Amino acid sequence: MASDKMTGENGAGDEQTLPPESIAMKIVQLAEVTSFPMDRHSWGQFVYSVAGVIELTVKSSRYAAPPDFGVWLPPETEHLAWAGDETLYLLLDIEQSLCDRLPRQASVLSVGPIAKAILLDLKRRGVREPGNADDARLMRVLIDQLSVGSPLESFLPMSNDRALKQVLDALCKDPSDGRSLSEWASDVHSTERTLARRCTRDLGMSFVKWRQRLRLTRAVAMLADGLSVQTVAHKLGYGTTSAFIAMFQGTIGATPNAFRSRLREED
Repeated sequence: MASDKMTGENGAGDEQTLPPESIAMKIVQLAEVTSFPMDRHSWGQFVYSVAGVIELTVKSSRYAAPPDFGVWLPPETEHLAWAGDETLYLLLDIEQSLCDRLPRQASVLSVGPIAKAILLDLKRRGVREPGNADDARLMRVLIDQLSVGSPLESFLPMSNDRALKQVLDALCKDPSDGRSLSEWASDVHSTERTLARRCTRDLGMSFVKWRQRLRLTRAVAMLADGLSVQTVAHKLGYGTTSAFIAMFQGTIGATPNAFRSRLREED
């Protein structure tokens, strides 16, 4: 079966680089924060986090996906990876000839109800490779479902701009930092107007929206770890628990507690 450097505890030390014969899936569970070295492979790979957060860096862009999204890496894409503690994710390796309908560049793909049901069914049954005709068809349907969604260039884009990159890197290290864009501008010797323009140009969204997305990815990981809603709100810099709940529900479509209950049902 295909294997790579992102297999963590379930594949540590396995340095095989053979591509899958068609499609193969790995289930990876990590107990602690893990950084993976630069890697690339001749097959495509779809990364779907069931619990916790995993981030992939391709060139200057960082790809992190919230629930119901996953990260797509086309064949021959060089990437770095980082996973938080208590992370469970699925790696779907897709042979190069089957990648034609998927995006030609790294992107975030939506995972609709059908694709999600297939992924969770394969996980539940521990299917690594299609062992029969039914599972082979199921995996082909999965690829079809992933290919119909509109790709996002990145759920959490980054910037190479000197000043803006300092701000984004600092927030990635401490998402609770609540400084305004004006305050950040002063710290990086720029102006609020300049940073706002660069957010629009490089990130495709406002500074406030980007920070909200960052906090959302961290919130998902913390809730999966079992932290209370109040603790998560505090760690992410929200002044009140209700403000955090409103952000989470407005983005995910469920309260933090309802989201956590859904995670338990999917385990």
